[in-house]
Amino acid sequence: MAHDLQQLTQPRVLVVGDVVLDEYLFGTATRLSREAPIPVLEFERRLVLPGGAANPAHNIAALGAPVMLGSVVGDDPEGRQLLDLLTTAGVEPRCVLIDPTRPTTVKTRIVTEGLLRFPQQIARIDRISRTPIHPRIGASLGALLCNEAVCVEAVLCSDYLSGLLTPELVAQLIAECRAHKVLVTVDAQGELAKYRGASLLRCNNHEAQHHLGRTLLSEDDFRDACEAMLHELEVELLIVTRGSAGLSIRGHDLPYTHIPSRRVEVADTTGAGDTFIAVMTLALAAGWQPVEAADLANHAAGLVVRRFGNAVLTLADLLTESS
Repeated sequence: MAHDLQQLTQPRVLVVGDVVLDEYLFGTATRLSREAPIPVLEFERRLVLPGGAANPAHNIAALGAPVMLGSVVGDDPEGRQLLDLLTTAGVEPRCVLIDPTRPTTVKTRIVTEGLLRFPQQIARIDRISRTPIHPRIGASLGALLCNEAVCVEAVLCSDYLSGLLTPELVAQLIAECRAHKVLVTVDAQGELAKYRGASLLRCNNHEAQHHLGRTLLSEDDFRDACEAMLHELEVELLIVTRGSAGLSIRGHDLPYTHIPSRRVEVADTTGAGDTFIAVMTLALAAGWQPVEAADLANHAAGLVVRRFGNAVLTLADLLTESS
């Protein structure tokens, strides 16, 4: 890489979004059930990790940069466990509010280990509320976030469409950041229109297709789509990630560019987008040019898919793999 990767440790980032406690229950398959055509697993171990918007925050902390998280959790054991995990990981959670009327989102994955090269997820159960956060909570969170946003170099919105990033909160946050020239990056899984005016918007090819109402197949399709979305959403930089086909990037001062993916052995794609937006945000905030930042973020995402679960990278990992 042309840049010194140590630069990634400098920007202060505020991550805002829906947080999740990711729970993994590992077992060894011993036989088929008599009750249904499914394996019977004998329990081996339990693993819990920060998920949702907590994952890009965890990624940023693992790379050595100062990071704060803004979100809402329930007044329950899962919420307290998630806050403990974040604090241990080096994420500052003082902008995480507790709402006793709302459960902490938990995603429980049932995973079999044994003869397979990688653990295999066989089922997932989500406990989640997608109701928008209460206006009173939203107002308190908005005031808190706007107060903190002026003290950081970047605000990263990680939207899992679980009710936290309401149009009102997003508009308030983007307006405050624009007024103080703070970078706003967005990892959206839909509802792209509410992020009008952001510095960077990232979505995947399926979300871009849904937003535009048309299929994207050829390179010309992606070129036209990026052009249309860049101007319609009034963002400075647009990225459409395309899985094994790499990514497309377009900016006001950047012509359409396609960055191919690197060939890697995939163990688990969980969290790859979180790693991408975390590294992209740090690189842009550190002054990297968009294509260089996107190439590094693409590389980092390719590294985490080699690992199982919500994996994070350290700066040493990036330095080793980039040399």
